[in-house]
Amino acid sequence: MARRQIRSNDWGFPRWRGYGSERGATQVRMCDREGCDQPGDRPAPKSPNSPERWWFCENHAAEYNRNWDYFQGLSAEEAAERERNERRTANGYTQSAHHSWGGAGDGRRSRDEMRALEVLELETDADIEDIKAAWRRLAKANHPDVNPGDAAAAERFRKAQAAWDVLRVAEERRQKA
Repeated sequence: MARRQIRSNDWGFPRWRGYGSERGATQVRMCDREGCDQPGDRPAPKSPNSPERWWFCENHAAEYNRNWDYFQGLSAEEAAERERNERRTANGYTQSAHHSWGGAGDGRRSRDEMRALEVLELETDADIEDIKAAWRRLAKANHPDVNPGDAAAAERFRKAQAAWDVLRVAEERRQKA
């Protein structure tokens, strides 16, 4: 009577196959782009608000996304309402702090902080003392009590105050971390 083999041929040390690998062939989904022979491992929606997906390789996914408009066919008000609703309910997909900066700087400051530095007419590497001095200088020069009836000065004062608030809160957050 023949004995049934219960062990694989690679059961000992070192393992000849990776952990979790199987003996059977792996099914690879191919890119849905006509004529492409690359693996299609990047999903893309077939139409807005549809669960159906295309599966593209990296190159064709980039080409597809370059021309994709999520808000296609919506008016500006409808697009703003949809974005507002998605930001309100998509707590699991909120932007991480390390993704919120973009452009100039070394990545320590967010995009809002960079805009605030521009309003205060400062360089990207300004410290909190420079920021406070620039805010005081602009506030004194553009305060509505100093320039009564000057709408442009009042607007500059409002922008400087908002920039100071953004940078002050960010600095306090950094101090806590």
